[in-house]
Amino acid sequence: MSDKSRTVLDLKGLLCPMPVVKLALAMKTIPVGAIIEATASDPGVVADIPAWARSSGNELVTLDKVADKEFRFVVKRLK
Repeated sequence: MSDKSRTVLDLKGLLCPMPVVKLALAMKTIPVGAIIEATASDPGVVADIPAWARSSGNELVTLDKVADKEFRFVVKRLK
């Protein structure tokens, strides 16, 4: 996948609801079919990001805990 279709966000240190707010804002700047790859430290993203993806009509591709207090997720813009 080319870098033009992939955006990387660092959301570490942000608390709810800011990771979702920043993701939603970034999603509006990318074309349909592109992805956003993000890292966050707020454990709330485990519930918040899947819920946001469902309600916004976008696809949560992956959501993984990658370290003790770090989560990585990939969301694809569908519309």
